[in-house]
Amino acid sequence: MNMIQNAKDQVLSLTLTAYEKAAAAGLLPDGVTVKPSVEIPKDTANGDYTTTFCLAAAKAMRRNPREVAQILIDNMDLKDSYFTSVALAGPGFLNFRLGDKWYADTVADVEESGDDYGASDTLKGQKIMVEFVSANPTGPMHMGNARGGVLGDTLASVLQKSGADVWREFYVNDAGNQIEKFAKSIEARYIQLIKGEDAVEFPEDGYHGEDIRQLAKAFYDVHGDKYLSCDEKTRHDALSRFGLDTNIPKMKADLERYGIRYDEWFFESSLHESGFVAESVQALTDRGYTYEKDGAVWLATSKILSENLKKAGKTDEEIAKLELKDDVLRRANGFYTYFAADIAYHRNKFAVRGFDRVINIWGADHHGHVARLKGAMDALGLDGEHRLDIVLMQLVKLVENGEVVRMSKRTGKAVSLTDLLDMVPVDACRYFFNAKPESQMEFDLGLAVREDSENPVYYVQYAHARICNLLKNLAAEGYTVPKAEDVDLSLLQHETELALIKEIARYGDTVALAARNYDPSHINRYLTELAAAFHKFYNACRIKGESENVLLARLKLADTTRAVLKNAMTLIGCTAPEKM
Repeated sequence: MNMIQNAKDQVLSLTLTAYEKAAAAGLLPDGVTVKPSVEIPKDTANGDYTTTFCLAAAKAMRRNPREVAQILIDNMDLKDSYFTSVALAGPGFLNFRLGDKWYADTVADVEESGDDYGASDTLKGQKIMVEFVSANPTGPMHMGNARGGVLGDTLASVLQKSGADVWREFYVNDAGNQIEKFAKSIEARYIQLIKGEDAVEFPEDGYHGEDIRQLAKAFYDVHGDKYLSCDEKTRHDALSRFGLDTNIPKMKADLERYGIRYDEWFFESSLHESGFVAESVQALTDRGYTYEKDGAVWLATSKILSENLKKAGKTDEEIAKLELKDDVLRRANGFYTYFAADIAYHRNKFAVRGFDRVINIWGADHHGHVARLKGAMDALGLDGEHRLDIVLMQLVKLVENGEVVRMSKRTGKAVSLTDLLDMVPVDACRYFFNAKPESQMEFDLGLAVREDSENPVYYVQYAHARICNLLKNLAAEGYTVPKAEDVDLSLLQHETELALIKEIARYGDTVALAARNYDPSHINRYLTELAAAFHKFYNACRIKGESENVLLARLKLADTTRAVLKNAMTLIGCTAPEKM
């Protein structure tokens, strides 16, 4: 149940009923249909909800909006509603004041809904894939992967809470040029290990990290010099397989430590081995979107994007200025490009596995790839424009004492996800990285480990722990949290009590907004505001030592806040500690 939406619906119902009554009495002309808005005003001093019905209907009625408003007020019955009063304001607004029933029902709703509080069926029936991280398996995961992991995982969670059938996926790039380069890099270190550093020159474009040396040593420890005398392809296949079989479990372990679990790790190699890449290129050819040039097969990307831009209203002159280019799908040597594999992968998502919508979390440096991939899906008849969504996230700077941190103190190398999780608690990592995706961010190491109100995750977790401590102390005095029906919630009249209940009621709308905008940072902001509302209430309203009825009402409110804090913290993958 969404108590805010319930209140809005009731405002509209009360207003329309009053209009019908006034029209039946001949006080207003009948047959007027309008679509008024119902909003929560920024300043609730004069009312908790307001409607523009009178402003919208006055013109059709040929009456002054204020006159219409007064007639509606005179014919409105608020009995058994959520509202205690309705008043005329400004040029013709109707302002409604919430009563005890709405506040009590909000608290009861949290109790009744349990872990499902904040959930909705907005996206029910939609099968959605969220693909995220998909880091290159040739080396350790880095800071960008840390952010993408949180954004993808949390977005998947808010989509699930909104009723969608969600699938989390990691795409493993275990084929193509980067894997060949990976094999050559390990090969060079393997030969150098056996024959000496000068025995072979390391590839200029190879992977130079210490992890490559470690892989070569581990391979040697298992196989010795067995692969020195074999043919190059056999050696490369063995080295790349060994490297992937070592790196991928490490990636899985790091992400598990980070609280991220996937429904599937999908391997690019499976697309090549099954012939699906070739089949997808042929499907584009059959539709007239490829051509051959210099022995290669090209995708007519410029043609596809031009067609889409014309549909969007762009002129030929505007399109020409974009200097659109085509893309190679199969090189003259017969190997398919990464873009061809990416097209096949997304065709698999839609045409084979039947996802209604696919969401990819990508780094901002991939922005040029977005239109091309969507266009390829359009060319295949899969409606990439509306079914494929790309969330671009900005870069992260790691900062300590005002200085940008580029190297791990432990390893002297670039900061990896493992390094980060060794320095900062998982909860802080997840909370900090769950920021607005399109905003660049500075991850302040010092702030992330601080144990005071300046650290936002600590501030929120402290509110939860503070409530748990309160419950424990009151339990020792014989007080347990009552059921909503067994306590007089009308005793909650202080402004901080009412403000806290309103904040609790906002949770469902916040989850829906996070899902709609693909922006789970809405949950972070909500948590901070809910914690702040609780601290204000707790500082203003005494619980221990009050009369039993007041104590129990406030105890119920505190425990309701605890439940919602835990619900939202769990949604973004953070813990809700009972003591700190």
